[in-house]
Amino acid sequence: MSDRFEIEEVEAVASPPKARVVMETDSAAERKRDYLAGFLAQKPQVDSPVEPGGAVYDAIIDALKEIYDPEIPVNIYDLGLIYGVEVTEDGHAVVAMTLTTPNCPVAESMPAEVEMRVGSVPGVGFAEVNLVWDPPWDPQKMSDEAKLELGML
Repeated sequence: MSDRFEIEEVEAVASPPKARVVMETDSAAERKRDYLAGFLAQKPQVDSPVEPGGAVYDAIIDALKEIYDPEIPVNIYDLGLIYGVEVTEDGHAVVAMTLTTPNCPVAESMPAEVEMRVGSVPGVGFAEVNLVWDPPWDPQKMSDEAKLELGML
C-alpha cells in the first residue's frame, strides 16, 4: 500500500498577524522607554587586583598551583594545604598554609618555596608564609580534582 501526497502549488502565503499592545489609559501612553537608561549609565566596576578574581590574587593562586607535593602527585592548592591568601594594595602577600603532617619531610623547604614563588608574581612586593597546624589538614580539604587524581572519587 502506498501513501500518496497531494501537492498544491500556491502563489503566496498570508503573513500571520503581528502582536499589538493596546494602551487603555493616557498615563501608560506617556511611558518612556527608559528602562535601559540606568543600566547604560552605570560605569563598569573595576575589580581590585588584590581581591579574589583580581589579577594579582589569581596570579598568586596560579603560582601556588604550580607547586606539587613531592609525595602526592597533586598541587598544594588542590591538595587543600593553602588555608588563605591575603594581598594588600601595596603588594604585601600573606599565605596561610599547612602541611599534611607536622613530620612532613618538606616541612622546612615547602614554606620557603611557597614564599619564593608568591614573591615572584608580578605585583607582589613582599611575600610572607605563615605555617599553621590548626585546623589540622585532612583529606576532606582536597578539591574534587585532587580526589579524582588520587582515585578517591
